[in-house]
Parts: sequence; C-alpha cells; structure tokens
Amino acid sequence: NYQKMKSFKCNFYILFLLILPLIFGSCCLARVQVHIINRLPDGMPMTLHCQSHDNDLGQLRLTGGDEASWTFSVNFWGTTMFYCDAQWDNSSMTYRFITYDASRDARRCETECWWMISEEETLYGYNQESEYWELFPFTNA
Repeated sequence: NYQKMKSFKCNFYILFLLILPLIFGSCCLARVQVHIINRLPDGMPMTLHCQSHDNDLGQLRLTGGDEASWTFSVNFWGTTMFYCDAQWDNSSMTYRFITYDASRDARRCETECWWMISEEETLYGYNQESEYWELFPFTNA
C-alpha cells in the first residue's frame, strides 16, 4: 500500500511538471519583438536608452524615420518590463515610456510591440488586438 502511494505521488509530480508549460505557455515565456520608430518632424534625431531590470540595451541615436528593435522572452512569472528614456535635439527634457509591461501588454502586443514618436512629439503604441494606434503618456525621467 505504501509503495502504491509513493508511486502515485511520483506520477502526480511528473504529470504536474508536464502540464505546467501548457498552463503558463499562453501568458509566459512568449517571444516579443519591440519596435520604436522616430517620426519626429524634419528628420530630427532622437536618443534612446532602453532597459529592463536585467538588461541594459545601451544608447541609440535614431534619425528621422529610423527604427530601433529588439526581441526578448517574457519571464516565467509574467513580470517582464522594459522602458526607454528618449530625448530629442530641440528639448532638454528626457521622456520615459514603458515599452513592454507583461501585465499591460500580454494581449495588446502579444508578439510585437510597435511604438512611434510622432511629428507632434507624442507617443503612440499599436494595439494588435484592436488594430488601432493608441495615444500613450510620457513621464518625466
């Protein structure tokens, strides 16, 4: 009887470990590509510095129409977050925006997060679910 119980526990744990990726696979461990497009007026250059808790992607300089992009995997806990600080030549301000937050973006940009800093110096994010560009706020860094 003890042997049967021990065997049951072992089988239960193996089954649990096999099912775990199916439970969390849809929300976690997804591959996401982030794109940031510079659409500032008159080809104005922009400096970006993007990072997460674990990764510093360094500083990039984008001229008008240029795009920065990177790919990452959402962590097991679904807490992955990247943010960028942006600055352009006609402004002494640094603008921060969250480029990926798993709690906000798991459905909004399931596989790709598109961001555009427009000619009006405003931030737009593309929603894959609704298929619309949405206005997002900047925060002061």
